[in-house]
Amino acid sequence: MRRTKAERQQLLKEKIEETPFITDEQLAKFFSVSIQTIRLDRMELSIPELRERIKYVATNQWNETVKALPLEEVIGEVIDLELDKRAISILDIYSDLVFSRNKIARGHHLFAQANSLAVAVINDELALTAKADIKFKRQVKEGERVVAKATVEGNQKGLTLVRVHSFVGNEQVFTGDFHMYRSNEGKGENDHENSN
Repeated sequence: MRRTKAERQQLLKEKIEETPFITDEQLAKFFSVSIQTIRLDRMELSIPELRERIKYVATNQWNETVKALPLEEVIGEVIDLELDKRAISILDIYSDLVFSRNKIARGHHLFAQANSLAVAVINDELALTAKADIKFKRQVKEGERVVAKATVEGNQKGLTLVRVHSFVGNEQVFTGDFHMYRSNEGKGENDHENSN
């Protein structure tokens, strides 16, 4: 049974409120309509496109800002950030990020997303990657969306450990332990070592 336009638009509004980072393609699939229909519905409802929704969340709902590098230098879109605790970014794999022959994402893009997120989560003006232990779990293809989640795990030998797990849907595609050098001596809230 097909929904009326008014019913679909009401459900669309609720769906976007529930999951603000859903793409027009995912919405089209969910409602079994064309992408163009979703775009027209969004326009009529004055719901901005995905990138604008991400920017809105980034500028209006965070109490904190990235310190170690400008936000635009983070690879992928940062959608959640709590300095010295956790951060999340999303990276859509477009044609310019894949090998033309097989449409598989170049590994350095996945690494750059994870590494720049590890830098961004550090509460310091200077954060540098001293060492990284990384593992690619599966190939990522054109058209997929990679969600990277970084958590600050504490300090080891004067370096802050940031663990990053990247997913496509529920499937893990990349994991990395980034040992970060930082300039300040406080080295974050998770450090309970006695500095005396």
